[in-house]
Amino acid sequence: MMAEKILKLASDNGIMIFSKSSCCLCYAVQILFQELHVKPNIYEIDRDPEGKEIEKALMRMGFSGPIPAVFINGKMVGSTNEVMSLHLSGSLIPLLKPYHQANVS
Repeated sequence: MMAEKILKLASDNGIMIFSKSSCCLCYAVQILFQELHVKPNIYEIDRDPEGKEIEKALMRMGFSGPIPAVFINGKMVGSTNEVMSLHLSGSLIPLLKPYHQANVS
């Protein structure tokens, strides 16, 4: 049931980050996306009463952690390491291109 909620949020929002409000790695990924001129949707799981269940469901879906869990176009990309690896290899920007905004502040 929780996996369906996650997949719905991920597919309804082009770029979805399941984050924690106090997580510096989550913040770093959000800043990277802002610098690449995309506006991700942020879901702060630590502010949701079901947050622990969401985190467990992410793990059951194959997310190896730690948070943030990043989805692009409804597909799980991974955590900070995977996002940074994609960016360094030049593969992240093409994934983000459909969500590019001229001026993101």
